[in-house]
Amino acid sequence: MQNKGIIKLFAILFGLVSIYQLSFTFIANSVEDDAEAFAAQRISSDVEDYHALREIEQTRYLDSIGNNEIISGITYNTAKDKELNKGLDLKGGINVILQISVKDILRELANNSKDPAFSKALAGADELQKTSQDDYVDLFFEAFEEIPDARLASPDIFANKNLSDDITYDMTNAQVKPVIRKRIDESITSAFEVLRKRIDKFGVTQPNIQRLGNSGRILVELPGAKDIERVTGLLQSTAQLEFWHVFKGQELAPFISQADSRLREILKPTEETTKASDSTAIDSTKASEEDDIEDLLANAEDEEQGDDITKTNPLIGLIKAGGGQGPVIATFSVKDTALVGKYLRMSQVRSLLPAEQRYAKFVWGKSSDADELIDLYALKANKTNQPDLSGGVITNATQTYDQYGGVAVSMEMNGKGAKSWEEMTTVAFNNRSQIAIVLDDIVYSAPGLSTGPISGGRSEITGDFSVAEGQDLANVLRAGKLPASADIVQSEVVGPSLGQEAIDSGILSFAIALGFVLIWMFFYYGKAGLFADIALAVNILFIFGILAGLGAVLTLPGIAGIVLTIGMSVDANVLIFERIREELAKGKAQIDAIKDGFSNALSSILDANITTGLTGIILLIFGTGPIKGFATTLLIGICTSLFTAIFITRLFIDKYGKNGKSLDFSTAATKNLFQNVAIKFIAKRKIAYIISAVAIVISLGSLFVNGLNQGVDFVGGRTYTVRFEKTVNATDIEKKLVETFGSAEAKTFGADNQLKITTKYKVEEEGTEVDNEISRKLFETLQQDLPKNITYEQFNVATGGESEVGVMSSMKVGPTIADDIKKASIWAVLGSLIVVFLYILFRFRRWQFSLGAVIAVFHDVLIILGVFSIFRNYMPFSMEIDQAFIAAILTVVGYSLNDTVVVFDRIREYFNEHKTWAFSKTINAALNSTISRTVNTSLTTLIVLLAIFIFGGESIRGFMFALIIGVVVGTYSSLFIATPVMYDTAKNKSEDLLAKKEEETEEEEVI
Repeated sequence: MQNKGIIKLFAILFGLVSIYQLSFTFIANSVEDDAEAFAAQRISSDVEDYHALREIEQTRYLDSIGNNEIISGITYNTAKDKELNKGLDLKGGINVILQISVKDILRELANNSKDPAFSKALAGADELQKTSQDDYVDLFFEAFEEIPDARLASPDIFANKNLSDDITYDMTNAQVKPVIRKRIDESITSAFEVLRKRIDKFGVTQPNIQRLGNSGRILVELPGAKDIERVTGLLQSTAQLEFWHVFKGQELAPFISQADSRLREILKPTEETTKASDSTAIDSTKASEEDDIEDLLANAEDEEQGDDITKTNPLIGLIKAGGGQGPVIATFSVKDTALVGKYLRMSQVRSLLPAEQRYAKFVWGKSSDADELIDLYALKANKTNQPDLSGGVITNATQTYDQYGGVAVSMEMNGKGAKSWEEMTTVAFNNRSQIAIVLDDIVYSAPGLSTGPISGGRSEITGDFSVAEGQDLANVLRAGKLPASADIVQSEVVGPSLGQEAIDSGILSFAIALGFVLIWMFFYYGKAGLFADIALAVNILFIFGILAGLGAVLTLPGIAGIVLTIGMSVDANVLIFERIREELAKGKAQIDAIKDGFSNALSSILDANITTGLTGIILLIFGTGPIKGFATTLLIGICTSLFTAIFITRLFIDKYGKNGKSLDFSTAATKNLFQNVAIKFIAKRKIAYIISAVAIVISLGSLFVNGLNQGVDFVGGRTYTVRFEKTVNATDIEKKLVETFGSAEAKTFGADNQLKITTKYKVEEEGTEVDNEISRKLFETLQQDLPKNITYEQFNVATGGESEVGVMSSMKVGPTIADDIKKASIWAVLGSLIVVFLYILFRFRRWQFSLGAVIAVFHDVLIILGVFSIFRNYMPFSMEIDQAFIAAILTVVGYSLNDTVVVFDRIREYFNEHKTWAFSKTINAALNSTISRTVNTSLTTLIVLLAIFIFGGESIRGFMFALIIGVVVGTYSSLFIATPVMYDTAKNKSEDLLAKKEEETEEEEVI
């Protein structure tokens, strides 16, 4: 092998980089374990809401040591930013797809037009959307064009005052359409930015938010989020501008002091709490509260004493500056907002608010990305939480300059708004208070009144603004006119305890699979197998290092992809070692046999991995969420496997044998295994055809009669994984659920005390209210089978419950997106078949090879579908057809083609070497020569899959079952279907395939 030095250097550097990237994960996990132990020590499990309190303690601990150097300049904060990201199924949290309502945007652009043509087009678009994948705006235009003489530029539709700068009365429909599309895209972009800013307030590490094409859909992933109800509420609430009266900072000073005392009492170690509980908060109220808080604020500004204050004053110790006479209560660091928010939402803290402040709504001010400080305000909310004035009354707002040349913002209101504004400004002027301008719970400005109440609706806001800040405020004021609702069309919620179980099961399956492969390779190939094991260990290091370096998300299917890669990566080494054994059997010297073995195996290795890689790319393009994670790890694994098998293994083998040492590529037990196999595959092809035909007919019959158990991914609905304290009867539970929801299904999911419950109740309806209604109905229906003292909050994972009983995870898919997912999945399967057909046609230059491979794949897919149809009601695990199943199908396609391509490659080689042999003899000999490789690869892959199936967790058991069936059937079809079909379709038998292609010149030595 040439350039050994470069390969060694690259391998060493790549390994060091991988270790460096993974070190961040190790450091972050170690610190978080310490934080968890610290919180458990301080907060006893006997304390009410101990989960929430421990979370607060963990956050405080991590914040306090976040910038402390741990090793070589690395802090916890830097390690956390660079750690290997864990997905939703491993960490818990929420994954949602939001649909921004283009219909709402169209209505707003048309100024809520009542025009019959406009209303009819909206109704028509609603109907078309049920069966079409096109964007809503395109469907609206399609429906509008069907209405005779209807004009988009009508003054009653889009040629209104608000769009007068862009649309005039004389414009055609074709001229109006791009304007409307542009405005809609701007609104969706604005909604995306609003959501991004909301997510920043959740305190979730490694959030992901991205637009999905031009459909108005936005993907939001929040691993680790626990208060799911709050998350979904904030994600779906309309971005509406509001005006509120606001408390003065000094009015909340007594509350802040009392809250600090109460928090100090709550957060003390349990043994100290009892001693101090009678004398903590009461004494502080008797003293001069304002003096106390001022003293504490002064101390908070002293950096040397900051850490001590935070320990003794959990809330006040975080304050960076006091509020004084203005509307600001206090100023905090941006990094502390999540913690302060948790404190202020605690029921024990809010109960301290006096009657006149009981509905106070705490919100943050606006901060720039460069600013590390942020102001806290308290709005004068009411029982209904309705603002004093909505921003919808604003007709225009622009950035201007005041009489002194300072930046100002001018705004105008309609008649109704002008009247309410006059009333608000009168109250504010008389009380010398301020009015907060709030968008999306962020205070953009809180101006006071300098010249008295404002009448007429025309106002000017002045302050210490920059031009950019003035323009931002004007944009905020104008944004109140275009609210666009965001509906959750798909969601998945996973509780943290279920995520931890997934991690444990994933690690166990990984360890068992890896252990088997390492032992098997050493058993079968001796010392050479040991070198392959070292290469495999390096391969795993590379995979995890690349995942960490790319910032990829590791999911449970991703772990399955890595484990599957371990099984399949053995294939390259097996191909090489079998080739070397063949060369040694011909009497070649060891050094020549190794050289020729590597060279001869290269073609098969590349072909096999490219076909598998092509299916992985299809998965990456068409898949969503966890499927992308599976495809990512599979593709990375293919690349690293090729490098380690071809180069790393070769380095060890060459180094061992360079001094003339003998290296056996077998052991005493395997030396003569599969040496004299002489199966007449071609003669037995008709028997194989009959067996396959019977299996396919049975499969098709079951598919027509029984159908498939389609998951909510494909049909829409809601599904809940519910764990009970004791074993429950699924049939009895299902009867109760049917009485409640009309349509429901309950099946045992894993252990006998866990059920998977699915319902289509109100699947067409969107909104948090509907989700909460169904969740409460589920709780009430199951309450008799749950522990007597369990509350709804403990039962429902969406409220942050971490009980070992209740909803462990949930998923919701709307009917529209379910239809999209189903069609995308079909295209993914068809696309992979077409791509692979073309690749094999290009590689082998004979359509017979492509036809044989594709028929074998169709054969495999039909049988897998048949198995899932026949046994859908009999297996003790989920046999649903969902996105994960499609991923399994595509993986089987890749695996089957991998096997088939290796066989075809050997057949092509034998045709060129043995031109005088009979056609059937050549094929039989080629097939028999690959038996050892086929058995080795299939056996190791099958054992790996069985390890994941048994130990890898309930959520991927159906996925693994499909792969197991696929490996068995795929191995069979490569030998008994693909090759015989190629044989029977060859026009001139051996003459057609014997011709040596002109372009097949002697390949240059690459190894």
